[in-house]
Amino acid sequence: MNTARFDEARKIYAKIGVDAEKAIDTLSKISISMHCWQGDDVRGFDYIKRSNTVTADTSGIQATGNYPGRARSPDELMQDIDKALSLIPGKHKLNLHACYAIFENDDYADRDALEPRHFQKWVDFAKARGMGLDFNPTFFAHPKAAAMTLSSGDEEIRGFWIRHGKACLKISEYFANELNKPCVMNIWIPDGMKDLPADRATPRLRFKKSLDEILSMPYDREKVLVCLESKVFGIGLESYTVGSSEFCLNYANRAGIIPLMDNGHYHPNEYVSDKISSMLAFFDKIALHVTRAVRWDSDHVVSFNDETRDIAAEIVFNDAVDRVIIATDYFDASVNRIAAWVTGMRNLQKSLLYALLQPVAKLKQLQENAEYTELLVLGEELKTYPIGDVWERFCDINSVPKDDWFNEIKKYENDVLLKRDVIIYGR
Repeated sequence: MNTARFDEARKIYAKIGVDAEKAIDTLSKISISMHCWQGDDVRGFDYIKRSNTVTADTSGIQATGNYPGRARSPDELMQDIDKALSLIPGKHKLNLHACYAIFENDDYADRDALEPRHFQKWVDFAKARGMGLDFNPTFFAHPKAAAMTLSSGDEEIRGFWIRHGKACLKISEYFANELNKPCVMNIWIPDGMKDLPADRATPRLRFKKSLDEILSMPYDREKVLVCLESKVFGIGLESYTVGSSEFCLNYANRAGIIPLMDNGHYHPNEYVSDKISSMLAFFDKIALHVTRAVRWDSDHVVSFNDETRDIAAEIVFNDAVDRVIIATDYFDASVNRIAAWVTGMRNLQKSLLYALLQPVAKLKQLQENAEYTELLVLGEELKTYPIGDVWERFCDINSVPKDDWFNEIKKYENDVLLKRDVIIYGR
């Protein structure tokens, strides 16, 4: 670590009233929930018990690419997660989907009958690393998700997914109790239509009824933070989604749960960064899935780009670090999957650091005083301030490399990933 460079950067920021060491301290306390599904292209493990082949997913989830080294078993996925976390500064959580249940000794259970024991290995993994777990019911990649799920007009199908939601509440509370950390449980359904519907209302009323039935089950609201995530469209859902933004926002408000915004789940001209302050005006907490949408919800690796920085700025400028639950959500099978994890997580952290290194009070005062020219000039000048030297200090404190970490991934790829063959867990 070049301490002289950090000392100089600290002095530069001090001149505009920013404490670089305080920014580092604040960033070190921000825990991001890293999604597990980047490591295996959102396949999970339960499908292996249902079929020897992976059927095409028609629910708006698709990972494209065929980069070698995909994790094929729980052990491989955990190994890859460990490698990624070793290159990401700070202490974070792991975000699981229900399809990552681990079945041993023929202890298979369908999604509506999942129990905490099917996630014991994940709890052991998290305990050993001092990290928390978040959770997502998996309402896709299943024979009963071929059409609608919680909005289905088939009562047997709808009942199946209601039971799945209730099972996930129990598992989420189990995570919270075992790990002594609240578990965020996020509900998202892929229900919708490729072409224009004749009746938009009826499926939404069924979805509302299903959510009411799931949440009627007693659970500890201090331990399980239930979120509801909306979507504008997806593959095969281009014309209509049941869980629209308006539906999910209104339901979350009425039910007293947390709204979750994925910045790839809106029209390309909409920006989640612009929505955060409005949401914080009415909700004690909100949740985010940070991704990078390219023209549509394509879930690209998070970049250190304008929208990521603007999302971070809204969190910091609104003094909402403790009110916004942050997770990542993307999956790219065209690049090294571990590099994708590390790149996205680090870029999100860099964006938060960039915001923490802003003279927030001064910028707000300039706006309040209608001194727009100075506001513009200062904002532009800040873009070339030495954030890189502060980032290097943060990495050094956390014993991770600042800029040569990809060499470790290349070595891991050669030593581990390229030696994986086509044998799949459970075959």
